[in-house]
Amino acid sequence: MFAPRYLKLKLLLRKIEARTKPLLIIVDVDGVLTDGNFLYSANGKELKRFGAYDSDGLRILEKFCEVTFISADKRGFEISNRRITDMGATLQLVSAGARARYVENLAASNFVIFVADSFTDIDGMRFADLSIVPSSGHRIARNFASYVLETEGGAGVLAELAFIIGKPHTMKVNV
Repeated sequence: MFAPRYLKLKLLLRKIEARTKPLLIIVDVDGVLTDGNFLYSANGKELKRFGAYDSDGLRILEKFCEVTFISADKRGFEISNRRITDMGATLQLVSAGARARYVENLAASNFVIFVADSFTDIDGMRFADLSIVPSSGHRIARNFASYVLETEGGAGVLAELAFIIGKPHTMKVNV
């Protein structure tokens, strides 16, 4: 008998393959590309910890779909923007309260996968075709998600997603 996680993954892949609209992945930065922690000093928020593998995952994903990044963190926006820019992408400031409308608007013309980690993202997840949460995401977000990854936030979420839906095992890899 197959494990429930395997069956859920098969259903996820079937939905992606059956789509009739272009694939768009919306990624919430904090808690997905980072471990979700903020490092403060007397000067305020100064550092965020990003994973090393997401840039490689993004390169795979960009071969067959569009990926867009969002953050609701106004105070730490420049920190996140620096990392996303270094990855060759752009970051948009989208508040938690505006995410539902943001996802709904993009879902009108795209098959949307929303990758997020917080219970504050659930309203946006409702409008996505699929919602994916890192294993370290908030319990409520994990329970609501279409699929929960094995990877924790800040440890290569985009890389795992690329290997699940990007089928990189079919690509030639130079080792």
